[in-house]
Amino acid sequence: MSETNGTNGLANGRTKTPAVDISVALAPNDLKSVPGLVQDINSVAEKAAAGNENARLELVEKARSLVRALETPRETMIKHCWAQPSAMAALSTGIDVGLFSLLAEDGGSAKNAKELAAKLGMDPPLLCRLMRHLAAMGYIIETGEDEYKPTNFSSSLSIPVIGDGYTCISGALMMALCKFPEYAKKTNYKTPNSLTDGPLQYAYNTQLNMFEHLMAHPPYGEQFNHHMGGYRQGRPSWMDRGFYPVEERLIQGARQSPDAPFLVDIGGGVGHDLDEFRRKVPHAPGRLVLEDLAPVIDQAHARGLDSRIETLVYNFYTEQPVKGARAYYMHSTLHDWPDAECVKILARVKEAMAPGYSRLLINENVIPPRGAQWEATALDIMMLTLLSSRERTEADWYSLLQDQAGLRITGIYTAQNGVESIIECELA
Repeated sequence: MSETNGTNGLANGRTKTPAVDISVALAPNDLKSVPGLVQDINSVAEKAAAGNENARLELVEKARSLVRALETPRETMIKHCWAQPSAMAALSTGIDVGLFSLLAEDGGSAKNAKELAAKLGMDPPLLCRLMRHLAAMGYIIETGEDEYKPTNFSSSLSIPVIGDGYTCISGALMMALCKFPEYAKKTNYKTPNSLTDGPLQYAYNTQLNMFEHLMAHPPYGEQFNHHMGGYRQGRPSWMDRGFYPVEERLIQGARQSPDAPFLVDIGGGVGHDLDEFRRKVPHAPGRLVLEDLAPVIDQAHARGLDSRIETLVYNFYTEQPVKGARAYYMHSTLHDWPDAECVKILARVKEAMAPGYSRLLINENVIPPRGAQWEATALDIMMLTLLSSRERTEADWYSLLQDQAGLRITGIYTAQNGVESIIECELA
């Protein structure tokens, strides 16, 4: 890398005049806030250490704020441009070759990188360099020269629902984010809304949508399904007490015949949600039906499904085959599509719903107007670049579901800060 003067640069062929002096980039971002942040951290540390989940989440945010306050803008820039992309490359490579499973063996005892390289069939200097960066980032622990121990994080990468997100995103999706500034400039900074001509299609020179793109390049489709399973781990579950009133809104008044459809999971992947519902609400009457495309249903069967869960190969643009269910359920589905496509999908659900009986449950983020949570905002940018879609605010949901699709929202149930809400709808 060559060294250049940091005070001037070229943008769009024109000289760019900095808004501030270079000295601003070399001073900590916000030293004045440090004492208060340290005090806040100390005030919740004991509760977090005792297992209080709300305190843990608050402590994580305060710790992030402390790091941001102490860093200089120059350090933050190097972290974004060098350290984090390099870590993503190193982690994805390690997952691909099985490094983290090997590192976790023998109770996570310290292991020599050169010996690991021999077992993995890698050039030792290459693995040494990758592991050195991962240790510098804190993802593994350096115990000696080219010697490392795993962390809970690195050991977890051996679990497909945790590790496969890295290889899937690095291998098949990342270029859509990297090329987005170029795409946005070429499209005059208009919000993308095309299924076949968005940022992903631009980056990968394809007209396939994201799901078709993944399925056309194995094993990324399977890895993506694993990644979605990992995304859902540890998040609030709508069927738990204090979230959505399952008994009052679904069980009471439901048809009791074993042949009556009770819960239909549209685009339900490999059945994670239905299996959780089966376990947590075993007394629910009627049928549980999992619907998705053929390759996903095949994957669900390969993983093994409880005998109570039925499967149907289904494309949600076509007629819904299960009529009059107590509830139709869609988890993280509508955020994959622009409004116009969502209206088409919802029209097929409406056709199958029984007036005064059926409900549509949409399990998605509802982004608050202020103080949005970073997972939701990050996912919104992923939707923007990968699917020309979006995460939606409450106003967006009312616009889509009531004004455009002609449903009636009967309640929005939110666990925490807009993350994992249930939007309950009935026929208008």
